[in-house]
Amino acid sequence: MSKKILAFLLLGAFVLAVGLTGCGGQKSDSAKGKVLKVGSDTAFAPFEFQDEKSKEYVGFDMDLIRAIAKQMGMEVNVQSMNFDGLIPALEGGNIDLTISAMTINDERAKKVNFSKPYYKSGLAIVVKADNNAIKGFQDLSGKRIAVQIGTSGADEAKKISNVQIREFNTAPEAFMELKAGGVDAVINDKPVNDYYIKQAGGKDAKQVGEPLTAEDYGIAVAKKNTELAGKIDKALEELKSNGEYDKIYEKWFGTKPSK
Repeated sequence: MSKKILAFLLLGAFVLAVGLTGCGGQKSDSAKGKVLKVGSDTAFAPFEFQDEKSKEYVGFDMDLIRAIAKQMGMEVNVQSMNFDGLIPALEGGNIDLTISAMTINDERAKKVNFSKPYYKSGLAIVVKADNNAIKGFQDLSGKRIAVQIGTSGADEAKKISNVQIREFNTAPEAFMELKAGGVDAVINDKPVNDYYIKQAGGKDAKQVGEPLTAEDYGIAVAKKNTELAGKIDKALEELKSNGEYDKIYEKWFGTKPSK
C-alpha cells in the first residue's frame, strides 16, 4: 500500500471519528443535565393545567419553572402525574424536581429538599352559591367535605370532628362533586378556589370564611440533590431581582406580589 493511500485512509478515519464524537456530544445534552424532568399535577389551575387548544401545560408554576430553567441555561420536560405520586417519583429518581403548588411542611421536608418559598397561599372553603349554612371552618362539623388526596387541605379536613371526607385525585373532580351535590363543601388552596369561581362566573359556587392557614409553596428536589436545590434558589432570586417573577405573577393573578 502506497504512503499516499495510507495517509488518505488515516485522514478519512480521523474525520469519521471526529464526526461520531460530535454526534455523541449532541445526544449527551440531556445526560449532562441540559433538560430538567419536571413532575407536576397538571389539573390545578391557575398554577398548572393543560390548555385546551394548544394542549401545552400552562399556568403560573409552568411559566415560573421555564423561566428558572432558562436562567440556568436549561430546558424543561413536564411529566403529568397525580399529586400523591410526586414525592415518590422524586425519591425513585424518575424526575429531577416537582413544582405543583406544593406546601412546604415538616413531613415533606423529611423526604425532599425544598427551594425557598415562591408563593404564599392558604386554605379556604368553597360551597354552592345558595348555601348559607356554612360561613367558615367552624360550621363544617357534621358536613360532607371534598378534598384532593395528599394535600394540606386533606390533612386539615381530617382534623374536623364528625365529617364525611371524600378524596379525589384532582381539584376539578372535587369541585364537580360539589356542583353535583355530592358534598357540602370543598377545602382547597384559596388561589385555586378563586380561579374556579372566576371561570364559573360565580354562578355555581362561592368562597366563605377567612383562610385557615398561611402556607408557602416550594419547588421540591430529591433529598440528596442539594446542588440542584441551590441552583434553583439562585435562579429564583435572580428572577425576582430582574422583575421577571413580578411579570409572571401579574399575568396569572392580576396584581403584583406583596413584598
